[in-house]
Amino acid sequence: MAERKYFGTDGVRAVAGAFPLTAGWVMQLGAAAGEVLKRRNPRASVVIGKDTRQSGDMLEAALAAGLTSRGVNVIHLSVLPTPGVSYLTRHLQADAGVVISASHNPYEDNGIKFFGADGQKLSDSTELEIEGAIDDVPTFPPVTGVSMGSVTNYTEAERLYTNFLRSHAPDLSGLKIALDCANGAAYRVAPKVFQSAGADVFAVYTTPDGRNINRNCGSTHMDHLRLIVKEGDYDLGIAFDGDADRALFVDSRGNMVHGDHMLLLNARARGEKAVVSTIMSNMALEVKLQEAGIPLERTAVGDRYVHERLHQKQLHLGGEQSGHVLFLDVAPTGDGVLTALMTLGSMVRLGTTLDDLHDDLVMFPQTLVNVRVTDKKTIALDNAVQQAVQDAEAQLAGKGRINLRPSGTENLIRVMVEGQDETEIHAIAARVAQVVAERGAAG
Repeated sequence: MAERKYFGTDGVRAVAGAFPLTAGWVMQLGAAAGEVLKRRNPRASVVIGKDTRQSGDMLEAALAAGLTSRGVNVIHLSVLPTPGVSYLTRHLQADAGVVISASHNPYEDNGIKFFGADGQKLSDSTELEIEGAIDDVPTFPPVTGVSMGSVTNYTEAERLYTNFLRSHAPDLSGLKIALDCANGAAYRVAPKVFQSAGADVFAVYTTPDGRNINRNCGSTHMDHLRLIVKEGDYDLGIAFDGDADRALFVDSRGNMVHGDHMLLLNARARGEKAVVSTIMSNMALEVKLQEAGIPLERTAVGDRYVHERLHQKQLHLGGEQSGHVLFLDVAPTGDGVLTALMTLGSMVRLGTTLDDLHDDLVMFPQTLVNVRVTDKKTIALDNAVQQAVQDAEAQLAGKGRINLRPSGTENLIRVMVEGQDETEIHAIAARVAQVVAERGAAG
């Protein structure tokens, strides 16, 4: 398959106002997407949602202009979490959905991500088709009169999505919960849902101004939430990122409860036959799942690979330490608020607490050594490097693991070793890193 020029693993993302996220280019993108969608349905419709960034209005207007210029009807959902757009795409039977968001990035950035009619990320082949049409936009025949697309504002979007979340909420009566909404897309939805489930809710970072999304708050900056939980005597805290497709927890003592903890708790409560995570999940998760008779399947880093494996193996539960967790029997994409509700439901069902979960899953020590090399693609295949890895695996004897991973952006090989003995894993990592350096060092 040809390489994509603009679409990355999570759509088009850049500094808003700079190429490619200029008003002119985004209008071309909208026109190209509209033309591709019209080939499948002459009266196609697209729903558009956004997070709270200042640039969202500009990009939304430009995209809508391009889409309607090709005869596609646009339905504005206003500010809504990314998974809410996925839900409304399916609920309204739209041909596609678009999220204007840069997730956990600073407010200056923004992004455009497409969903297909099934609420899942648009296929690579369709993204390539859209990219191929962008340069042809000036040559498209004009669309005029009744053939032109229309724009409507769908005012029921938040209510319908909130009702969907409520339908999966456990009884949280008696729980005192602190929420960090990141001044992002969940700033209205999340407090409503948890309050309606019976929790005593204290929500912070719920006053977006277009520029404070993710600023020292949210799932990437949790120090303030940890302090609130400890000093306010809360049972737990939950933090979302800017577009609310992930969630992280804090237990009553302020300890972090991340994706590995959530996968373990939900796998036990739901009786999963297997769980999918990435190579970065701690081996302690693998050991605990094995004790419960549940195998762990590992993929490359990235939620898209977790999603692919779940589909291939017809499994339901998977995710990453970042709190991006998938419950594919409930929703086709990661959803931070849903993840929090499902996790708390599992907690209630098993009669446990997040404090117990944190103490039960004691993470194995892990070390990571970066080695600069001249050719990161071939060094991991070097015979001497492979032998060093095999020797390390033999020494760990099933009580740890080693992983060599090329950096995605630099000429580096990352040597990660994990095990029960911290002194041993540091020694193993240093020994393997030395072999990697000798065989492929760059000056």
